[in-house]
Amino acid sequence: MRLLKIFLAVGALGWGICIFGIFLPWKLVVEYLQGLGAGNIGSDPMLNYWFRMACGGFFAIGSMFAFSAYNPEKYRELIPLLGWLSIIEGIILGVHGLRLGLPPFPFYCDTGFCLFVGTGIVVLHRKIRLD
Repeated sequence: MRLLKIFLAVGALGWGICIFGIFLPWKLVVEYLQGLGAGNIGSDPMLNYWFRMACGGFFAIGSMFAFSAYNPEKYRELIPLLGWLSIIEGIILGVHGLRLGLPPFPFYCDTGFCLFVGTGIVVLHRKIRLD
């Protein structure tokens, strides 16, 4: 049970870190994204909006991981879903990262994170049989 909670907590941190993207000034967001390999990003209000929307969604996912880590018995039906959705997201990132020819960083990290956390959650959940 302890190891499952750790995987869920890591998932919560990995997804939940996006809360900062909701509040950071756009200028800092652009600098951060360019540091991760993005090209020139202008002042585009719609792109700014979509970025905040994505960060809000990612933070919501991270919150579900956090709730599950805090009380796995209560959220036992949600836990395998979080694991499988993480695996699916890892596959999506892997396919499109390769298709687009992205450089290894941060593409490999994001893909690996989703696959590692998702697989760990699915395997551990089955092993301890919270169902």
